[in-house]
Amino acid sequence: MVARAYLAGMIDPFLDATAQADLVRRGEVTPLDLVESAIERIERLDPTLNAVVHTTFDRAREVASGRAADPALALGDGPFRGVPFLLKNAVCHSAGDPFTCGMQFLKDRDWTEPTDTFLAARFRAAGFVFVGKTNAPELATSATTEPLAFGATRNPWDLGRSPGGSSGGSAAAVAAGLVPVAHGNDMGGSIRIPAAACGLVGLKPTRARSTLGPGFGEYWGNLTHEHVLTRSVRDTAAVLDAIAGRAPGDPYAAVPPIRPFASEVGADPGHLRIGVLPGVPTTDHEVVATVDAVGRLLEELGHHVEASYPQAFFDGDHLAGMAGLGSAVARDLDRWSRRVGVPIGPDDVEPANWWMAEHGRARTVVEQLEAEEIANAWCRRMAAWWASGFDVLVTATMPAPAIELGTGSPNLPLETLLPVIARVASLTSPWNVTGQPAVSLPLGWSTATPTVGALPIGVQLVADDGREDVLIRLASQLEAAAPWADRRPPVNARERSSTE
Repeated sequence: MVARAYLAGMIDPFLDATAQADLVRRGEVTPLDLVESAIERIERLDPTLNAVVHTTFDRAREVASGRAADPALALGDGPFRGVPFLLKNAVCHSAGDPFTCGMQFLKDRDWTEPTDTFLAARFRAAGFVFVGKTNAPELATSATTEPLAFGATRNPWDLGRSPGGSSGGSAAAVAAGLVPVAHGNDMGGSIRIPAAACGLVGLKPTRARSTLGPGFGEYWGNLTHEHVLTRSVRDTAAVLDAIAGRAPGDPYAAVPPIRPFASEVGADPGHLRIGVLPGVPTTDHEVVATVDAVGRLLEELGHHVEASYPQAFFDGDHLAGMAGLGSAVARDLDRWSRRVGVPIGPDDVEPANWWMAEHGRARTVVEQLEAEEIANAWCRRMAAWWASGFDVLVTATMPAPAIELGTGSPNLPLETLLPVIARVASLTSPWNVTGQPAVSLPLGWSTATPTVGALPIGVQLVADDGREDVLIRLASQLEAAAPWADRRPPVNARERSSTE
């Protein structure tokens, strides 16, 4: 134990994944050193955060030391060789590991998956070592991470607040320094909301930038996007290079990039035409002030900035694109009932998810097709703004900083809960419908909670379809102009290790 504690102190927990991989390449540490260090931090800090709900420590040690019995699970020789990694407990699963999707129903049955998804295999090939699974709301349907099956994940910036959802466990773990990067997926803001709440970089790539195979061509219709949460733009770009691309059998794919996304980090973004969404969707003065300040900073960096946005943003038709959510939840429950061999009833899931499933079952195919037509027409009206000459839209990521735990509890009456979740996701969910790339950056800090210190405020950048290159260049420029790397939440691996 003393040796492990010493090792944890020797490896800076706030080195990003690129830097940690570089230590391995230079021979300064081994993959096992990195993994043992992450395990020590998880064991020490996660009882406070509740970010990691399943651990895979023994298998991680085998992989990192080159002793994996299954060649398919062997340590990859990619750009992140040896870097510890957490998978979100939803959608993307790994061979032989627990997979419970935040459900008590699957937790009670100790459900594991026999195979990797294509995405998990790509993470392995990149060299990541899976050390566990992160907490997520049941079926990933909430913008806060408070599942009844596993309890609430606490935000390391303020333990009384949510880390967001549905990738809240991943965000809390990365923000606190347990691991440098963790998997997330985004159906309505589930990467960007936790990134904003926890002071991280969270990119939702272009639709179909990576694969959902082999189990799915689409998931929740066309709303689901897979990627990671990181502390640096360079990690976000390099991981995207590692996982991007069509897999055999995928129904469609995003337009391939002209060059690697990592090449865009530090590249000159040029003179961009940028629209800023005014403070209409939020009354939080610090959020409004942060977006305004980012607009002024972008002007100072040489971009043309104006108060402009797609007029269709506020007409509500994007909700038609989210209308199939209930049907998707119903399908999830039916799929799990069939796989497990036990019918799932109303007592087996949280009330909101049962309500959504019943709502979805009552929906006709004709109604769904009509909703898709409305959503497609809305997407074309939105795209016209970019076609008119704009490069990027700037908005807040959330209408306010991280909400208090309990505000989005699944125990709340539906008439109280559903408006809270809808409001938190109001600025992120439209881009799941359009499929455009959008990234949240930690560019502001709230002073409204002086007893716990500042809370992060995320600013969202949205680019045209397929233009992650533009976002990465601009995000990298902002990272240099308004750096966040030295910001640490009160609960963090470095602080605790220095005082124990």
